[in-house]
Amino acid sequence: MKTAVFKFLTLTVLAIGLAAGSVAQAPAKKGLPFAAGESLTFEAKISRIIKGIAVADLSFSVAAEPGTDNLVINSEARSKGTLVKLFRFSFLQQYESTIDPVTLRILQTKKHDVQRDRVRDSGAIFDYKENRVIFIETDPNDPSRPPRKIASTIRENANDMVSGFYHLRVMPLTVGQTIDMVISDSGLIYTVPVKIAAREQQKSIFGKVWCFRLEPDIFGPGRLIERKGSMIIWMTDDDRRLPVRSQINTEYGRVEVKLKTASNIK
Repeated sequence: MKTAVFKFLTLTVLAIGLAAGSVAQAPAKKGLPFAAGESLTFEAKISRIIKGIAVADLSFSVAAEPGTDNLVINSEARSKGTLVKLFRFSFLQQYESTIDPVTLRILQTKKHDVQRDRVRDSGAIFDYKENRVIFIETDPNDPSRPPRKIASTIRENANDMVSGFYHLRVMPLTVGQTIDMVISDSGLIYTVPVKIAAREQQKSIFGKVWCFRLEPDIFGPGRLIERKGSMIIWMTDDDRRLPVRSQINTEYGRVEVKLKTASNIK
């Protein structure tokens, strides 16, 4: 369940994201709708036997990297309440994504992943001169265990799941178009078609707002999540380009992710 909830979110929902680098992809518009200091928080609920049980809190924040012009996006998904009590399952996943604010391509990813007693720390370095990403994962509870290493070829621009979402916020969107996004996750490269399906009104913390309805194709064999499912993301059709709601259908039930707070919005 954690994988579905967090990937859904990072993938998009919030900050979802899907990446860049596709030849079919539209160019980014000038200016960024976010800046250092922006902070977004979300709550994820799942409905199956019981309606609307809270299972996770999610947060995203943007900061300036000291001594450079780069931006660092810190994101976290943490299990809560009912998920821990009823299913005896807990998780914590933290990302630190360093991006170039001009090209918006990912430069480095650090991840801390805890699932019950299982802990993994990992990092990915993106080398655009060599067109390669190198991913290394370690087990801090077992220092003698050899690191897991994966190297993959990348394009001129690449993103991880979190930075991809921020890149998507910058791109011009038109109803009816499909954008092929490229995402690097755990050293592997995925192409994610994102359909801009409609323009709809949604209730949000800002009141009723017009949103683009985005439908990323992330489920199925060879996809980010190799299970049956579907996902929808609603992102405001304004200069803020904020994800206000996501909906994902999985074998566990329907997960609803909604924006709860937004501060220091540019």
